[in-house]
Amino acid sequence: MDELIDILTPDGKPTGKTALKSEAHKNGWFHATVHIWLFTKDEKILLQKRAITKKVFPGLWDISVAGHIGAGESVLESAKREVLEEIGLSLNENDFIKIGTRIHQVAHANGIKDNEHHHVFIAELKVPVSKLKVQEEEVDDIKLFDLTVLKDTKNLENVLLSRFHEYYVGVYEKIINHLK
Repeated sequence: MDELIDILTPDGKPTGKTALKSEAHKNGWFHATVHIWLFTKDEKILLQKRAITKKVFPGLWDISVAGHIGAGESVLESAKREVLEEIGLSLNENDFIKIGTRIHQVAHANGIKDNEHHHVFIAELKVPVSKLKVQEEEVDDIKLFDLTVLKDTKNLENVLLSRFHEYYVGVYEKIINHLK
């Protein structure tokens, strides 16, 4: 879905300009996204299998919920909206624990230039997966994996991307520290 987003400087500051997501990806303009990693008290992580129709990383098991921050939308508003849209879960702002912001720059074979500032959150999943409802245009499936999948991605096929292993390990450590 093409949506209007705010364009940022390479260091993450607002430019005052907006553009369609497709334009930002075509031109490599920096913009902001949210990543929400949902975990359980018994050390499981919810991953989503991206729809096969997605332009980037189709059919891959990936972050619990992720999406672009809409033009004029706050980071937390976006996080709440994306969780509700993609998996039908309503969370409050205080459910989100921000663990960092990372710069992501990837040029994809299909011409998409992802230059993004990811606002990364963890949040506890307190309902059974069976109570969640996926947005079929975005998500093919959701499933709980052992949290160690974030550390051991090199041994698993079609689960996460080994080139982002350091990022996943950082998320794993933040969740483990939160659970202590």
